[in-house]
Amino acid sequence: MTRFLVRRIALALVSVWGVITVVFFLTKLIPGDAARVAAGRTATAEQIELARERLGLDKPVLQQYVDFLVGAAQGDLGQSASTHQSVAHDLAAALPVTLQLVVLAMLITLLVAVPLGILAAAHRGRVGDLAVRLIFVLGGGIPVFWLAMLLQWWLASQLGIFPISGAASFGTSVPDVTGLTLVDALVAGDLPAFIDYFQHLFLPALALSAPFMATVARNVRSTMIGALQTDYVTFAVAKGASAGRVLFGHAFRATAGSTLTIVGMQFGWMMGAALLVETVFALPGIGVYLNAAVLNQDTFAVLGGVLMIGVVFVAASLVVDVLQMLLDPRVRHAQIGARA
Repeated sequence: MTRFLVRRIALALVSVWGVITVVFFLTKLIPGDAARVAAGRTATAEQIELARERLGLDKPVLQQYVDFLVGAAQGDLGQSASTHQSVAHDLAAALPVTLQLVVLAMLITLLVAVPLGILAAAHRGRVGDLAVRLIFVLGGGIPVFWLAMLLQWWLASQLGIFPISGAASFGTSVPDVTGLTLVDALVAGDLPAFIDYFQHLFLPALALSAPFMATVARNVRSTMIGALQTDYVTFAVAKGASAGRVLFGHAFRATAGSTLTIVGMQFGWMMGAALLVETVFALPGIGVYLNAAVLNQDTFAVLGGVLMIGVVFVAASLVVDVLQMLLDPRVRHAQIGARA
């Protein structure tokens, strides 16, 4: 187990290094001058050169790359040219918003897609199966940003059920303990604040989860159908096991591993897709921060934002691999037993 963890952590570090390298050199292709942005629109040539020197942009590209790698290893992601603050500080403020959005979207995805996937498998070829598949084909084909605007117009603007935008209503605040407003509201015992934060997050999370529901539901359906045709499920039916026990006690357990893999991959994908949803609903998360950084040619902010998304994606993959090792004896034997 230790050897497996060391190998996976090493692979994760190499993946993060690859993300840094690719994004760093791609940012050099972005038109514009970060030093001019940092100095301001009315800055003189001398002020622009001072800003360039302060940001380290006067050095050769390879030296900038090495300096960024060394700084990133120490938690220093440079200074934002537009906010004039540490990028790490900016990301620390934006990350909790995006994490809450993605986690809530993932919970909605699982609560909706898994039961419907099981329903479709249990009624394969019948009306229920066809209805579920049609719903998710339509849902999976809708662009996230368009669905977000549609939900915002219908449920927020027309019906007034949810807030139109923002992370909280005016005057709503709780002590900052974890940075996660929902958790902090529960810690403070402030139920009205929790409800307010939840209402502001639910609609964006629903829009973000919709296209991912289709993938999870299709995976659950296909793996469930395969599991229902296995010998051990046939034996359980022959012994007189109830339909619920066959579906959840036998067949669904066989789908847990592949579903867990899909969920882990989607967590990282959601971090990227959150940019569109956060922009529509004006949520101050990493997506909005990264969008502003690209528009302002803010090199270090772009690097930091993409690096953060990459780290979350790699960390989610690592957690999924470890959980599969712990939950599935077949995976554990394949990774460890074969080397024993």
